Amino acid sequence: MYRILVCEDEKAIADALAIYLENEGYEVVKAENGIEALEVVKKEEIHLILMDIMMPKMDGIKATMKIREEKNIPIIILSAKGEDYDKVLGLNVGADDYVTKPFNPLELIARVKSQLRRYTMLGCIEEKSSNRIQTGGLEMDLDTHQVWVDGEEKKLTPVEYGILSFLAENAGRVYSIHQIYEAVWKEPSYNAENTVSVHIRRIREKIEINAKEPKYVKVVWGVGYKVEKI
Repeated sequence: MYRILVCEDEKAIADALAIYLENEGYEVVKAENGIEALEVVKKEEIHLILMDIMMPKMDGIKATMKIREEKNIPIIILSAKGEDYDKVLGLNVGADDYVTKPFNPLELIARVKSQLRRYTMLGCIEEKSSNRIQTGGLEMDLDTHQVWVDGEEKKLTPVEYGILSFLAENAGRVYSIHQIYEAVWKEPSYNAENTVSVHIRRIREKIEINAKEPKYVKVVWGVGYKVEKI
């Protein structure tokens, strides 16, 4: 059974989230602020986190940054409607996705399931294999989901890996933001622009020597992105 941490200081919202998730068969653990969330993550096995932004003691942005220092657990930001800046900031510091409050229960569950699928695929593979692709100094193992640049392993989140592997497997071909979103998220590309571009920026920061002059993940203005075939 998957265990989901709901980090939300408003009891009514936390209780509603717990009901939706438990009805889908998930186990729910609650935290009222970022400090409590960090303690839960240290003590228990958590498979996904729903993280509110505005909380006392430690907000969701700082908590996400702390969690990302050690773990790649999928994190979905809970953002009040209209807080586009907070959504982008959350993605920049390591969140994988966001749900806008007031949330649609069907959308929430769909996003939770989508993130858990990617996380499970990443975590269930234990054996090394030779199923690798390479372009220049960028090398990826499609079975173990490992990434190296010039021999140095880079730690990517499940979503970052999904985007990079999709582009790398089709190196040289340009894909629009909507094509990338639908290929990785496996759902229609509503409001895809910010989400994809922020993840691309994070990928560049991890694998490029100079993120402003990328060698591997290139933008084709007015069209989309590609991984350069070297």
